[in-house]
Amino acid sequence: MQSYTIGQAARLLGVSPDTARRWADAGRVATHRDEGGRRLIDGRDLAAFSVELAQAGTADEEEPYTSARNAFPGIVTAVKLGDVAAQVEIQAGPHRLVSLLTREAVEELGLEVGMQATARVKSTSVHIDRT
Repeated sequence: MQSYTIGQAARLLGVSPDTARRWADAGRVATHRDEGGRRLIDGRDLAAFSVELAQAGTADEEEPYTSARNAFPGIVTAVKLGDVAAQVEIQAGPHRLVSLLTREAVEELGLEVGMQATARVKSTSVHIDRT
């Protein structure tokens, strides 16, 4: 399972590293240390926290991160596989994006809950890039 540094988690959540660090210090999201002593957040924990954060709203925090050219870097929060089709949800800061794509595409990208991905939006289509 992929883990994220405080800085990476902050970018995915659309907040400053200081805010993410304060949340970790307060126990709002669990961390562990790697061999080098860096604090890391498990991908599944970060995915769950990002959904919780988006549902609660972040009005008292910094402005959410939005990127140019309709690219939304975030974390995969759900993958639902059917026989032919699949549904992938990404939490990008306060934005929840859902994409319907083929099961084959999900398997080729190796998408799973807790991993980093970027949703790209053009008109009404959402494309997922593994990052």
